[in-house]
Amino acid sequence: MRATVRHVADGTYLVHGTNTNWVILTEGDAVTLIDTGYPGDREGLLASLAEVGSAPEAVTAVLITHAHSDHLGSAEYLSTAYGTPVHTHKAEVPHARRDFLHQVTVGQVLRNGWRPGVLPWAAHALRSGGTADVAVTSPEPFPESGPGPLDLPGRPVPVHTPGHTAGHCAFHFPDTGVVVSGDALVSGHPTSRLRGPQMLTDMFHRERATAVASLDVLAGLDGELLLPGHGPLHEGSVRDAARLARERAQ
Repeated sequence: MRATVRHVADGTYLVHGTNTNWVILTEGDAVTLIDTGYPGDREGLLASLAEVGSAPEAVTAVLITHAHSDHLGSAEYLSTAYGTPVHTHKAEVPHARRDFLHQVTVGQVLRNGWRPGVLPWAAHALRSGGTADVAVTSPEPFPESGPGPLDLPGRPVPVHTPGHTAGHCAFHFPDTGVVVSGDALVSGHPTSRLRGPQMLTDMFHRERATAVASLDVLAGLDGELLLPGHGPLHEGSVRDAARLARERAQ
């Protein structure tokens, strides 16, 4: 499946897969990959690395915002084929291993099937491998770095933003004003008629109240470029974007 690559800041690329985004961070010849799309996005994922002049062999680490299938899709493939370490928040490690699965269920989808866009989205998710086994054999918590950035290409700073899942994390890049928000804050989704900063539909969140509270965490980050897990790049104050999403969630 085709992916669209957009250069958004120094060494930073937002890639639009099929309904899900991932981020490529380059530093010299080395790369950090944030999320990997659906399993069906693998061809697009590999093509996006080639488009920025890289290759899967150059990926130093895969960072996962959260372990839903549309973000975890090719993590185990990269780990098995290239020995790439897969890191996520410590609370998300067992989720990535599939010790349990906190993801929207078929029953929830059917109960929400009357909502515009839900059934077409569900059909696409099935075609893209949304129910495939994408468990990561040996996920690891983020390397210890104190409150500062990880020692990886791009120097991402993990920001715990639970609610969508228990270990959901965003990533902050203070030097470039970039915030990678995963699914804690998005700018669009096939199941939503809204455009611009918003939360995902309630059925996608493990704990909605906690997810709403995490918008306040994002509102505390300085940034002017929001790279969401779903939807287009949002240019403008990340603080204002998070506050608007919170207002819309009331």
